[in-house]
Amino acid sequence: MPTKAKTARSGGKKETLLAMEFEKSRALRIVAVIAILAITTWILAALFSHGPEYSLVAPSRVPVESETFLKQVEPLLNSKVTANNQIEVFPNGENFYEAEIASLRLAQRSINIEAYIFHRGQVTRRLIEVLAERARAGVKVRLVVDALGSLSTSKRYFKSLTQAGGHIEWYHPLRWNNWFRSNNRTHREMIVVDGSTAYVGGAGFADWWRFPKGSHPRWRDTMFRVQGDAALHVQGTFVENWLEASGEILNGDDYFPLSSRDPGRTPAMVVVSTPSPGGSTRSRILFETLIGAARKSIYINTPYFLPDRGMQQELVSAVKRGVTVKIIVPGKHSDHSLTRSSGRAAYGDLLKAGAGIYEYDASMIHCKIMIIDGVWSVVGSTNLDNRSFGINDEVNLAALDSAVASRLTQDFEQDLSHSERQTLEA
Repeated sequence: MPTKAKTARSGGKKETLLAMEFEKSRALRIVAVIAILAITTWILAALFSHGPEYSLVAPSRVPVESETFLKQVEPLLNSKVTANNQIEVFPNGENFYEAEIASLRLAQRSINIEAYIFHRGQVTRRLIEVLAERARAGVKVRLVVDALGSLSTSKRYFKSLTQAGGHIEWYHPLRWNNWFRSNNRTHREMIVVDGSTAYVGGAGFADWWRFPKGSHPRWRDTMFRVQGDAALHVQGTFVENWLEASGEILNGDDYFPLSSRDPGRTPAMVVVSTPSPGGSTRSRILFETLIGAARKSIYINTPYFLPDRGMQQELVSAVKRGVTVKIIVPGKHSDHSLTRSSGRAAYGDLLKAGAGIYEYDASMIHCKIMIIDGVWSVVGSTNLDNRSFGINDEVNLAALDSAVASRLTQDFEQDLSHSERQTLEA
């Protein structure tokens, strides 16, 4: 009998321990769910929040291609137009991923990558293989990956790269002691090779930019490749967030080469956008200044169309002064149905004024492009929403070149052919 009693007490103790572990596990799950909901609510609140109504005090009345306009925008954007650049346009993953891999394989000194999206799959496995090979060859390889945008990707995924000598830093990790920074993300998508070649645009690193999945075609996007002094400015942009994430300041010839090579004659400027405490950014200044100065045409591709009142008014004013305004946004393949339905609420005033708004139905369109008067082209990471204009770190490359604008306009017109024009009745 004592043995049975002892066994019963032992069994009861185990049940108690199991119950305690279960309660502890359930409590942790509840805390995790609450934390995720809190962060999600915070981010969505910021996305739809309203600050002051931004507007241009005195829109420029000189031609956007003029020397006078350049002298106005350079100090305004805290950026310098450099003339010795070569810019190439790469539409869609089958083109820009191959170009990026080819450039990475030629790296001799340094590779720096900053990404909001770095998702597990075929695209990133191949990328990591190439990066690890270059690291073993002695190339300095560094990545800044956003901790929220790439939440599903763990440190273990980069093991082969770090073992080869590569370095990975997470931008604003989601930790309790870092919560006050958690809403500020690096939304930049860029690569810099040897300080002389850079890629800038809307695409991160994930299979959905390269391969269809089920009924969803691969995403539509565009990247710029720039060679010349503008690439050095993209490098400087990377250095900013590498410093914040790692504490290291990157300098010297491996990152900023003193080269006499003159690859082209395209004037371009890199506009770096880091939010101020009040929520103002260079991205907003860039977009509103160019829209306010347009005299002929404004063509915009944007995946997330949530313009605030100030941006809507600038676009309406452009239409009223005779500017052709056409905007392409995602249609049935949108990856954010809430953003799409909320964005439609902004259609009314623009459609009444005479702007053309088109929903792209061939796939999810993720391009972040603006073409002004057939001479200015902006490609980068900025969406037309409050996060890009006031919260996220962004980067855009603005080129003053009719040939580049013409090339992008061809793609824009092709996108229009796969889009449905919206009406007030719709």
